[in-house]
Parts: sequence; structure tokens; C-alpha cells
Amino acid sequence: MTRRRGLAVVTGASSGIGLAFAERLAAGGHPLMIVARREDRLRDIAQRLAEAHGVEVGFIVADLASPEGRATCRDAVDAVGGEVDTVVLNAGFGGAGAIATLGRARQTEMVALNCEAVVDLTCHVVPGMIARGAGTLIVVSSAAAFQPIPYTATYAATKAFELFFVEALATELAGTGVRAIAACPGPTATEFGRVSGVSAGSRWIPRETAAGVVAATFRALEQGRVRVATGHLARVTGVLASVLPRRLIVWGAGALHRKLARDAGHSR
Repeated sequence: MTRRRGLAVVTGASSGIGLAFAERLAAGGHPLMIVARREDRLRDIAQRLAEAHGVEVGFIVADLASPEGRATCRDAVDAVGGEVDTVVLNAGFGGAGAIATLGRARQTEMVALNCEAVVDLTCHVVPGMIARGAGTLIVVSSAAAFQPIPYTATYAATKAFELFFVEALATELAGTGVRAIAACPGPTATEFGRVSGVSAGSRWIPRETAAGVVAATFRALEQGRVRVATGHLARVTGVLASVLPRRLIVWGAGALHRKLARDAGHSR
């Protein structure tokens, strides 16, 4: 197969938003390297996308929360060779409940995946993009980044880290030809909420589609933006967080997420 565009790397690509990004990039002619922990899903996705779009699709089975997994990912990307055109850092997980009731290991693993892996892989690919004068980095943050959120404190803090990291990086990259954007989805119709308990358990909460998140992100890139809130609730949350007193925002977020955590069975 002939490569029509540079390589695109997507982490957390076995489902949800990561899979939607992989589908969009494959449809645009990018050869792909998809990364996740579930080999069976990755194998099926790679075969399906290659057949549907006529692009090369490789996959990496790696747990990016671990140093070994991150090294495996870096080595595999390097082994493919060629230009890395687009990198989507989507791998991550959340958790709901009061910190005192949650396991230390799970919370620190969340920080490793949501924060350390993002920095690690960004530092690995961005220098090459700068040297070529072209490239796109997309980090999937969350509307949870807009304010501290009791009962999902670690998750919200990691998403704020991602958002601030990308906003600062985008300024550093000005004039290099390399773009960086943080996508900040609100509740989205994926398995994430069900597994984590974050934004789960309330039928009245409107949910964006994964494809909608991807479409909004690429529109924002075309407009030269460095962050995008996707979905109605995310946009409203972003506005409220910018105009209301922080104490009031944290109180309201805590009241909502305490209920969500209880509904999902993740809090006392």
C-alpha cells in the first residue's frame, strides 16, 4: 500500500473517542498506528480500517500507565519509520467517589496514564514535528478540566493538567508549523462513563457522540484554536466556570458528582 499522508498515532483507540479519531484519520488517507491494551479489539479494528480505507494499520498492545508500556509505544512508533503527522493522545480513565474511599494504587495509576503518558509521548514526537515544520498533536482532555470536582478529584485534576499543558505547548509551538489542541468533551456516549462512574448514572444528562467530538476537534483546528469544548453541556460548563466564583462552582460540581458517584455505586 502507498502512503498518501504521514503516519497518525492514536492511543486509547480500542473504543469510544479514540476509535472515532482512528476512523476519521483512516478515512482521510493516513496510515495508522493504534494503541491500547486489548489485543483482540485492536486486531479487529486494524483489519477493518485497512480494508475499508486502503491504508496501512498497525497496532501496539501496551499499558501506557507503565514505563514499560510507554517504552514499547515509543519503540514501535520509531520502528515504523517515516513522518509522524498526527498524534492523538486519548488513552485515559477516570474514577468516581470520595478520595478516602478510593484505592491509592488506582488513583496514582490514573495520574500516570492521564498525565505522565501524555508528557512522555509528546516529548517523543514533537521534536521531530518541529524539525519537519509540520504536525498535529491532539490531546483528549475533558470538560472536567474547567474546575475542581469533588468526588472525582483526581480525574478532574489530571484533565486540568492536560488542558494547561497543551495551552502552554501551543504557545511554544507558534511559528513552527506544528499545531496542538486540547479537546474537552462533556459527557459522551461511550463505555467510559459506565466503567468509571464519571458522568454516569443520570439519564437527564445530554451526551455527545464520539464522532461529534472528533468533528468538533477538527473544526477547531481549522479555526486555529488550541482548546475546544465539545457538546452543549461542556460549552455551558466552560462559560460558567469562567464567570462564577470558584467556591460556588466547586460546591455545585461536588453536589452533582456526589450523587453520580452514589448512583454508580462508587461512594458511600
